[in-house]
Amino acid sequence: MNGILNVFKPKGITSHDVVDIARRIFGVRRIGHTGTLDPNAAGVLILCIGKATRISEYLLDLDKRYIGEVCLGLATDTQDESGRVVDWSSKEINTDEIYKVFNRFKGKIEQIPPMYSAIKHKGKKLYEIAREGGAVKRRPRDVEIYELKILHILEDRRITFYTRCSKGTYIRTLCDDIGRALGVYGYMSHLIRVGVGDFKISDSYSLEYIRGLSKRELKSIICPMDAGLAQMDSITVDRRFYNRLINGAIVYLKGQNLKKYSLNIPLRVYCNNRFIGIGQIFKEDKTLCLKMNKVFV
Repeated sequence: MNGILNVFKPKGITSHDVVDIARRIFGVRRIGHTGTLDPNAAGVLILCIGKATRISEYLLDLDKRYIGEVCLGLATDTQDESGRVVDWSSKEINTDEIYKVFNRFKGKIEQIPPMYSAIKHKGKKLYEIAREGGAVKRRPRDVEIYELKILHILEDRRITFYTRCSKGTYIRTLCDDIGRALGVYGYMSHLIRVGVGDFKISDSYSLEYIRGLSKRELKSIICPMDAGLAQMDSITVDRRFYNRLINGAIVYLKGQNLKKYSLNIPLRVYCNNRFIGIGQIFKEDKTLCLKMNKVFV
């Protein structure tokens, strides 16, 4: 089996737990996920199965969409509801202040990754160091918040919001930073990932549903590999080039309209009425050529 599976990860288990469960269900060892979802969060987790694990690097770059909730007035050491309270404030804030601060976090921002994360320091995961009572200095990382909308401001100092953001964005840290910017602290009290790229939560499959499927039915819910590469441009080349391309030879593209393509950028390549892999166009002696980076046939 080769392809992509849109799984709904329930709250309370890790992303790696989902991978282990999928390996047992499908009877396939070669399965990986394309972006960790916190144990306390639920929602879309994209799995790559079989040969599709070779495109996971491209899926990691897809934007993520979340519906979250920040609880104001408290800060925790994990930046979510599972942590120990480390600061609190009873300061009153008004709605205008909340909207102004939320707007400040749109666009390109810097985040300091939380100690309770899977980032490694000298071979050890930060959350392991944190659980032992330690702490290390973390460098700020550049992330981008494409959209950030307040959905509801509730009476118990909870705010629900929607965000679309770049890879590497910690929503826990976003909640903590918003709380501190308001001067009242805050932690993430709820999070659902509602989308990754073109993959939506409405199209995801629960683990319970997947467990009840036959082998034939399991194959039917797997998306083809190129479904995860919709963000790339595509090129279709003449079938006479098929054998050369799948064997790694360079093909000279004379007579094709190639003006819309950028050089040295990954493309979905189709030939002989099928997706054959990922390639890129480059120039050699003023002639445009196509070479394959990854072949899947």
